[in-house]
Amino acid sequence: MEFGIAFAIAIVSFVLMILRASLRVLPEWERAVVLRLGRLQGVRGPGLIFLIPVIDSARIVDTRIVTMDVPRQETMTSDNVPVMVDAVVLFKVVEPKDAIVQITDFIRTSSLIAQTTLRSVIGQVELDDLLARREDINLRLQTIIDEQTEAYGVKVNSVEVRDVSLPEEMKRAMARQAESERERRAKIINAEGEFQAAEKLVQAARMISEQPAALQLRYLQTLAEIATENNSTTIFPVPIDLLRAFMEKNNK
Repeated sequence: MEFGIAFAIAIVSFVLMILRASLRVLPEWERAVVLRLGRLQGVRGPGLIFLIPVIDSARIVDTRIVTMDVPRQETMTSDNVPVMVDAVVLFKVVEPKDAIVQITDFIRTSSLIAQTTLRSVIGQVELDDLLARREDINLRLQTIIDEQTEAYGVKVNSVEVRDVSLPEEMKRAMARQAESERERRAKIINAEGEFQAAEKLVQAARMISEQPAALQLRYLQTLAEIATENNSTTIFPVPIDLLRAFMEKNNK
């Protein structure tokens, strides 16, 4: 009797062990690539999956978006400026079967491809484009990396150039260039103001020459402005036209 109970307990324990080894529950973001005796059987999950012990083996693949830092790369732009650039790549596995069967380590491979592509693309652009057209460079990086990772089931969602470090002498040169540019613009604005003021003076002179009375009115207005100031001595000009008649009379 005791032997029968022990045997039953052993059988139940063995069955539980088999079920525990055979049944697996995968969350929503995981997929299992199942191999049976080394041959691909397919992709299973999420939820409850059944595996034959010893015969079946499963490789779990995470299908969520992975954030991968691209280490800082030292490269040279097309206009021969040395820069240090790093980036971040967002990608996800869209074909778990290819990510397991077609390549040994898709994460490491994606990282190496991103590093090589980053150096290559930065070497084909000028420094001004690297600083001012960052979005175009990001899109170009994403396209190139995605074309290479597509072969093993990885989709690149986005690539962002995170930081661009310049040598100190280049930073000083750019600061001097920016200062010179500001001075140039200030001189241009000042010259444009002088030009506009000269145009207005020419127009005023033309109007006064056509209407001599306007000159007398302007003269009287100037005297009124001087008189409002508390000066002990007031010096004001006398138009030569007022004295011309007397001068002609004396000459006669």
